Amino acid sequence: MYTQGYSIYKNNSVNYASKDKLLLMLVDGAVKFSKMARQAIIDKNIKKAHENIIKTENIFGELMVSLDRSQGEWTDQIFSVYEFINYKLVEANLTKKVEVIDEAIPLIEEIRDLWYEVDKRAKRA
Repeated sequence: MYTQGYSIYKNNSVNYASKDKLLLMLVDGAVKFSKMARQAIIDKNIKKAHENIIKTENIFGELMVSLDRSQGEWTDQIFSVYEFINYKLVEANLTKKVEVIDEAIPLIEEIRDLWYEVDKRAKRA
């Protein structure tokens, strides 16, 4: 019963979240899944590594398609960072090398921190 209630709560938190909150949930998920993939690579759990890398790739794919590129040069720059992260994630998935995913994780964390800072500044304005 508890599991069902938690599942309903999680579903509702996503379905009724604002666009800003969804963005923050996505970037939090990207950090979480990329770190889970890293650990799975270390543990030689190929299936779990693949699943979590794909989840992270999907998040960045969603971030890329939802980015309004008409908002100026900064959106082109962030799009390029998203592309690079996705490239590294694909490479990590193909090679299953910790060194490769270690190149992506700090960038993913920076993206998360950037969006949290933007959210904080927007709320102050």
